[in-house]
This record gives sequence, structure tokens and C-alpha cells, in this order.
Amino acid sequence: MRLLVSFAALFLSVLLLQLGAGGVAPLDALSGAVLGFTRTEIGFLGSAHFFGFFIGCWWAPRLMGEVGHSRAFAAFVGAGTIGILAHMLWIDPLVWGILRMGAGLCVAGAYTIIEAWLQSKVTNETRGRAMGVYRVVDITGSLAAQLVIGVLEPASFVSYNILALLLCAAIFPLTLTRAEAPDTPEAPRLRPALAWRMSPLAAAGVVVSGVGGAAFRMVGPIYGLEVGLRADQIALFLAAYVIGGALAQVPVGWVADKFDRRLVLIWLSVLAVMTSAASVALAGHGPWANYLTIAAFGFATLPVYSVSTAHAHDFAQPLERVELSAALMFLYAVGAIASPLLASVLIDRAGPAAMFGMIAAAHILLIAFGIARMRARPAPGPRTPYTYEPRTSFLIGRLLGRFRDR
Repeated sequence: MRLLVSFAALFLSVLLLQLGAGGVAPLDALSGAVLGFTRTEIGFLGSAHFFGFFIGCWWAPRLMGEVGHSRAFAAFVGAGTIGILAHMLWIDPLVWGILRMGAGLCVAGAYTIIEAWLQSKVTNETRGRAMGVYRVVDITGSLAAQLVIGVLEPASFVSYNILALLLCAAIFPLTLTRAEAPDTPEAPRLRPALAWRMSPLAAAGVVVSGVGGAAFRMVGPIYGLEVGLRADQIALFLAAYVIGGALAQVPVGWVADKFDRRLVLIWLSVLAVMTSAASVALAGHGPWANYLTIAAFGFATLPVYSVSTAHAHDFAQPLERVELSAALMFLYAVGAIASPLLASVLIDRAGPAAMFGMIAAAHILLIAFGIARMRARPAPGPRTPYTYEPRTSFLIGRLLGRFRDR
């Protein structure tokens, strides 16, 4: 209980950050459809978000060093709030893309600061409990952000205003806390080739995770509209995806610690292909068929990132872990930047099933590559413990590093 109280300000900021910024993507997709944006233009908004996200991951540690944690956090949240509020002032896909870059910048920058603060305050004795609460708060906020879409009217200033108010409220807990701000962490060097050198399969796995996760999160609402779901049903559809992924963490983590992680990745990709096909085949069989198939899809695809990172860390030395986590995050962002736009183009030209076709194709390539890598070298010896790794900032490796060296 003492631990929860000591980090209450940080965790409340995480919850409000997720509620405000996490609801922008589905609301933009539904609003764009109402306002007559093409599917390609809606996909462009998702790609713009992840471009801003990458900039925020890179810039945040440097800004913290210049102005401090609290001021940097307020600046990033302010950029995200402006981006949300300005949507209905200038209705244009290109302008919205620029505004979505602000939202991505906000999410990455704010999470970088929160995780740097957490890293400086936890000890080896409290790290496990702190990260456990952090994950629960993060997933709860993400789930709530999807559900809130069911009660917000698309293309409404009031709806965007509500999200902006929630995001703006995230400033207060962190900036008003009496806890002393930590020293500025050194930014990890960004060496994407490090991930490939440690494990080509892990590098490919995080790219595929970015392709699938970003495509569904950013373009999934359009898919839902295309298959006949209402706005409130789309909220449950997106929430089912998050729930499926959350339920997967414990059983998949147990299996990944017991068996060859390359096999786990291959079988997760097989399940991803099967659930993609099931989602398409059962799309016209009512909302519950969509909820169940997409929950299974989330179960199969959301753990791919964490299993991939665990496999990469099996080959790393303790001093390499922070830079390796940053390199893997960079590769995830590469896949995430491109995929929403590509998915929307495919939906525009070949129908809603094309989004799952693209995701399934990416996982089929991962299956083939995984089999090839199993033939190239044996499995590593002692494995690092599996841990759920949020895709939040380049500094997340600092929080998780000691888990892998137990």
C-alpha cells in the first residue's frame, strides 16, 4: 500500500494520459469517416501519429536535461492537448496529420518522463511490485480509452474537448507532487543494428508486431464500420483486442520461459494467421463473433513484441540491455509508421478483409524466417526471464533491465 501511495501521482498521470491520448486514434478514424475523408487519408493519420511518437522518444531525454522533468512533461502534454483541441477548428486530413504528430509526440515524451522518474525511485526490492502496478494501470487506461469511444459523438468539438480535458488533467498529479524530481537519465544511444546483431528473428518480430498492432489500432475502427458495427460496438471491438492481449501475458510468458522462444514466436504467428482468417470469415455473423475473434487475435499478436524482446535479450550482456531495448523500440516504430497507411490503401482497393490479409502476410513471413533461423543456430543457453515490455519509450529498458538479470 505504501508503494502505491508513493507512486500515486505518477500512476494517476499514466491513467489520465491513456484516457486522453489513447482515445484520439479511434475517434479520429470514426470522425474522418463521418467527414468524408478517404480511407487512405484516415490511415495517414495513424502513420503521422507514430512518426510523432518516434520524434518524442528521441527528443524527450534531451528536453528533460534542458528544462527538467515536470516542465518537459507539461510541454509534451500541452502539445498533445493543442493537437486534440485544434481538430475541429480546421477540418483537413493534412492538418489533422500534423496534429496527430503532436499526439504521438505527447505520448512518447510523457511516457519517457514517467518511466525515467519511476526508474530513479524504485529499488531492487520494490521494482517488481512497482512495475506490476504500472502495467495494470497502463492496460486499464488503454482499455478505458477504447470503451469511452462508445459514448463520444464522432466529428464533435465536445468529444475532442472531453479527451483534451482528460489529457490536460494528466499534468496536475506529476507537476504538483511533492516528490523530488530525479536526476536526468542519460539517453541511450540509438543503434538499430544492435538488435539485428543480437537476433535477426527478434528484430523481424518487433517489426511485424509494429505492422500488425499499429494497423489494427489506427485502422481497426474503419474495418469495424465496413463490417457493419456501430460506434458503441466498435468501442467494445477495440476493447476486446486489448483484453485478449492482456489475458495472453501470463500463459504466453510461462510458455516462453519453458520452451524455445523461436517456436513460441512461430506458433503465435500461426495463431495470428488463423485468427485473422477467422475474423474475416465471421465478420458478418454479428457483433459477438467479431468480439470473440478479435480477442483471439489480440491474444495471438500482442505478446509477439514481448517474446521477441525476451529472445533478443537472451543474447545480450547486462550493459547492452538499455540500448538493445531502444533499438527494438526503433524497429517497432519503423513497422508502425508505415502500416496504417498501407492498411488503409489496401482496404480502399480490396475491401476490409485486406487489412487482415496484410497482417497475416507479415506473420507468414515471420513463420518462414523463424524456421530458417532455427536451422541457422541452436537456441541460447540460459534464458532471461520473460517480462511484458510496454511499447512506450526508449527508456523502458532501464526499468526492466534488472528483471532479466535475476
